[in-house]
Amino acid sequence: MTGNRGWDGAGAPVEVRRSTRRRRTVSADVRNGVTVVSIPAHFTAKQEKEWVEKMVAKLQAKRTVRPPEGAEPLRMRAEELADRFLDGRGKPQTIAWVTNQNSRWGSATPARRRIRLSHKLQGMPDWVVDYVILHEMAHLIESSHSPAFWALLSAYPRTETAKAFLEGAAFAADHGLSGR
Repeated sequence: MTGNRGWDGAGAPVEVRRSTRRRRTVSADVRNGVTVVSIPAHFTAKQEKEWVEKMVAKLQAKRTVRPPEGAEPLRMRAEELADRFLDGRGKPQTIAWVTNQNSRWGSATPARRRIRLSHKLQGMPDWVVDYVILHEMAHLIESSHSPAFWALLSAYPRTETAKAFLEGAAFAADHGLSGR
């Protein structure tokens, strides 16, 4: 393996590592502030340049935080619910619909103040979606399902009804029932 140093368009260091073990794959990551692009040893200088540009752009795009499509209405809804039921606490930094969450209605990452909602909630009654948003915001305050966690949700009047609705929806989905 050989190493080659250069700079990306923003002036950050880039190191190219050629590997005789690599045949087709190219990878890139940042290590100690240096973008390391690993390529097969047999690549030409032209292929190296092309792949370095492509991988640096890919990493830069990952680092650029863009709110997901439809995030603003969700964020405003979450803020309104937090103000109304959680004394203004638990507001997420980001909240978004996701399609890769099939076994949960929502999830929260307290360290990043991020909430993800399953797309399967779309089309459900607003009061059910509001419950899931509140549930995940409560996790931003209290990570476990402790009594303190459930106390946070006690202000929402439809907590128990929403939980029952979601249990029914999960049962129906697990048993191939459509209700139509």
